[in-house]
Amino acid sequence: MSLLLSIVLPVHGVERYLPRCLDSILGETRATETRFEVIAVDDLSPDGSGAILDAYAARDPRLRVLHLTENQGLGGARAAALPLVRGEYVWFVDSDDWVPERTVGVILDELEQERRLETPADVLLTDFTHVYPDGGTEPNPWRHVLVGSPLVEGCTLAEHPALFQTVMSVWNKVFRRAFLEGLGVTFGRGYYEDISVTYPALLAAERLRYLDRPCYFYRRGRDGAITATASPKHADVFAQYDAIFAFMDRWGGPDNPDHPGRPVPESLRTLVFDRTVRQALNVYDTPGLVPADRRKEFFRRISQHFERHRPADYRFPGGVRGVQYRLAARGARIAYAELRRTGRLPRDLKRGARSVAPAVKKGVRSGARFTAYNAFRRLPLDEHLAVYAAYWHRGYACSPAAIYEKAKELAPQIRGVWVVENRTQAATMPPGVPYVIVNTPAYLKAMATAKYFVNNVNFPRTMVKRPGTVHVQTQHGTPLKAMGMDLRKRPEAAEGMDFDRLQEAIDRWDFLVSSNPHTSEHFTRAFPGRYEMLDTGYPRNDRLANTTPEEVRAMRERFGLRPGTTAVLYAPTHRGGKGGYLPLLDVEELARRLGPRFTLLVRTHYFHAGGPGDLTAGEDAAEIVDVSAHPTVEDLYLAADALVTDYSSMMFDYAVLDRPVVVFAPDWEEYQRERGVYFDLFEEPPGAVTTDADGLARALRAGDPEPAARARFREKFCVWDDGGAAERVVRRVFPVAHG
Repeated sequence: MSLLLSIVLPVHGVERYLPRCLDSILGETRATETRFEVIAVDDLSPDGSGAILDAYAARDPRLRVLHLTENQGLGGARAAALPLVRGEYVWFVDSDDWVPERTVGVILDELEQERRLETPADVLLTDFTHVYPDGGTEPNPWRHVLVGSPLVEGCTLAEHPALFQTVMSVWNKVFRRAFLEGLGVTFGRGYYEDISVTYPALLAAERLRYLDRPCYFYRRGRDGAITATASPKHADVFAQYDAIFAFMDRWGGPDNPDHPGRPVPESLRTLVFDRTVRQALNVYDTPGLVPADRRKEFFRRISQHFERHRPADYRFPGGVRGVQYRLAARGARIAYAELRRTGRLPRDLKRGARSVAPAVKKGVRSGARFTAYNAFRRLPLDEHLAVYAAYWHRGYACSPAAIYEKAKELAPQIRGVWVVENRTQAATMPPGVPYVIVNTPAYLKAMATAKYFVNNVNFPRTMVKRPGTVHVQTQHGTPLKAMGMDLRKRPEAAEGMDFDRLQEAIDRWDFLVSSNPHTSEHFTRAFPGRYEMLDTGYPRNDRLANTTPEEVRAMRERFGLRPGTTAVLYAPTHRGGKGGYLPLLDVEELARRLGPRFTLLVRTHYFHAGGPGDLTAGEDAAEIVDVSAHPTVEDLYLAADALVTDYSSMMFDYAVLDRPVVVFAPDWEEYQRERGVYFDLFEEPPGAVTTDADGLARALRAGDPEPAARARFREKFCVWDDGGAAERVVRRVFPVAHG
């Protein structure tokens, strides 16, 4: 069988991240899987990366290492590898990122299908996940442009030009090698080196295809990343733009006889131009990227870009963005700065641009949203507006939702509005709950003018904490694992964390909600700040403390649980070093051990894309139900007769119900060594503890094997869970009439 895929891995100064990257590629396929190779380029790395590569190559013949004698940068390292690749397809992976488990095998199977087609995909685009320094993740924010589009079956860019709205990086694209070589393009030198390849490839492909599966974990905001680094090299982007437009000029023309009659349509050329201008202005507008002594020159280069590449029939966009583009085209840097700072043009420039207010109402994108946000900040604070969010704007959930409900009752004069990421998440909001979508004018106005902010994670650092505002941080779990600044002593667990930015976020908090005395003790050290600790209990647990038998019955009926059936909720935690869903437990085998009077409700962590999939263990086994997509975990708590987890904070919440908890912890030694923990779970468990499937099945069949352990656990961790936590928070934070 011929070699199907070559993975090119440029390596420079990534000693901390490299083993994880290599393990994710090589470690999850057997050595007998020889349909792919990895070509790693040691780009004169100043650390131990080269030695790591050699050690891996000595163990795995699928890895070949090229050691460069001069540093070439990302583009040069990729270019150096290309003459060595042997696969029909090539995938460029960044060595500080990694891929989810089973990804390489899935990609290989997809490419096997493509190679058999009359018109195989020239580029296979994959889905991906952003990973932030604090461990939080974000699904591909442009997925809605791809799912359900012609790209799923395969099409050209002209048939789905909305693809230009998505990320133009190289790492989520697998290229057919013969097609790539025929383009006559090269990776650029310096920053933004990949767009001189990705744009031409998308423009020229006869068939693009999208694989709706997260195949890449991309680190955002890590130290050293170009998107967070001040450097004059950001001006390298203009050379890449020149290369893109040079390609469009020759493709299908007399200088490219291999592709006669297929020039790039003017409509696509216009989209490319608009996208490049938007990117250049975004780089210029982002604080700290372009050094102060280079900003004037950078803006002049943007103006030159307009002069050199603007299509003949180009029409400026409407609204604020159109005003910005006109100023950039004219090289009017001072006026541009004034517009961004105040939301207004200088008086001598208002002729022809009567006001930016109508543009703000129409909506804003990219750099224009900061203009609108700054304009809204000039408005007075709205003393009766509270902004709520949870889990990186995923929707209505957790303690912020409980506080919102109680505030409506006790402080009805305070209007609450929720922030959601997109329209898909907006559709999941409960009827009657107001919301705004990220980066819309309504969102920017709310963030600029609200008096109160309530979140279980941090709001974006680009949003300023105005004097007089009140920020409530609720967190989202009692900590077993080490948190926050305590991770400074654990570099492996803190991989990618930016502690300076974390401290900036902490300094915004006015209140920090604590679930129990244990949490208050450790949060004080993990999150050092001037906030007031609210020793109230978690508002999200009020529902559990106040539940009724009628509500429990309703929840069991909702999930189709038959009377007499024992429902077990299995909810493993996220393991930061392991990628996606990690099935340490064979759920189907457990179902066979338990038998038909049990039902297993399986819920993967919200960081993971998808759930465990369709599982069945036969007629004489427990039914297995994937409940990962159910939005409200408290519903599952009420329906379940017992909880099985490992190190999730769910054990602390579920204990409020005083029902059996079984800890399945086969990797406890590894977890506490790598992550760090605040207490020994085996010494202070919430119930039975087991490290193997046999012990787990026995504990569940026993019904309630460790009630005394659960009682001790509740006494320590559920002492404030009396059903009144949300009221205590609302009365302290909001103006409530006391009587």
